[in-house]
Amino acid sequence: MKSRISPLPLEETSAEVKVAYNQHKAKYNGRITNMKSTLGYSYNAFQAYMQWYPLYEDVKTILGNRLSPLYAWSISEAADCPLCSTYFRKIIIDASENPEALELTKEEQDLLSFGATMARYKGFVPDEIFEPIRQQYSDKEIVVLTAFAGIMIATNIFNNVIHTEIDDYLDVYKKSV
Repeated sequence: MKSRISPLPLEETSAEVKVAYNQHKAKYNGRITNMKSTLGYSYNAFQAYMQWYPLYEDVKTILGNRLSPLYAWSISEAADCPLCSTYFRKIIIDASENPEALELTKEEQDLLSFGATMARYKGFVPDEIFEPIRQQYSDKEIVVLTAFAGIMIATNIFNNVIHTEIDDYLDVYKKSV
């Protein structure tokens, strides 16, 4: 599917956005992807979506390095976002796991169901999905996990609306159809 808005070439990016790109790359060792280059049309849009990174660091503090990308992947899968799902498939596969055959504890599955439910049902989470989360996490942790799901869903929506093309480096991680 062709992107509805092409990523902004670096030479057409404002000085303010170029500075933001450099700060982002320095702080997170992150590449400027198709999504970020598209957000580059607007400094404020870029800055808003890059708040994903510090929130993800908070999620990693709560969930650890294995469960954090699984949580983000479950949200992106439920939101039907090919770009974000593929990004997290890469992390999962590179960690020697198969996204289609995950071995999860009940608590881990409860968490992934919580994330997927938020994405699939626009934030409506029935008590039977929420209660196991209430038992596992503190109020502060639930706030962080929910806020992260919200920004992850916003990222999914942005990429789905724009039809942001999956970056070349992710091609080998695409889900087989």
